[in-house]
Amino acid sequence: MYKLFGLIFIFFMTIGSVFAGQTTLKGFVEKVPDTFFGSWRVSSYRLETDAPISFKEKGVDLWNLSVEAGVINLSNPFSGAMAEIKVEEATANSVTFTKIGKYDNKILTDKVSITINGDNFSGTDELKLDTISDVDGSIRKTETAIYSIKGEKIAGQSVL
Repeated sequence: MYKLFGLIFIFFMTIGSVFAGQTTLKGFVEKVPDTFFGSWRVSSYRLETDAPISFKEKGVDLWNLSVEAGVINLSNPFSGAMAEIKVEEATANSVTFTKIGKYDNKILTDKVSITINGDNFSGTDELKLDTISDVDGSIRKTETAIYSIKGEKIAGQSVL
């Protein structure tokens, strides 16, 4: 009987820790500089990769970064793509975040680190593309790339 109460106590303490962690994450979002939010024209140039066929050499994209109810979203108004991002580190002029996208049997993880200077930013985007087995869910192949990225702000905090 005491073991059952002990297990229930541990269960509720674990749940409490999870919710406490969420509060900490929400507080972290508040440290993101206001200049981070808005619409950015982002150009990228591949620095290195182990899969040149999977990752293009250069590109141009549009990022709309907005926050709602403590959740930061990155969207592309042209393609309709949207992802929630997880901020790992933020200072007065820099942000490091990750986002994960699922595409068929592939999972793409981006780790972006940028330094903001007025209406511009520069940094890196580290990509990891995992191919997942349809049979057992294991990772069958991992491909990586690192890009140099530059952003130019084209609109205020949000165009959505």
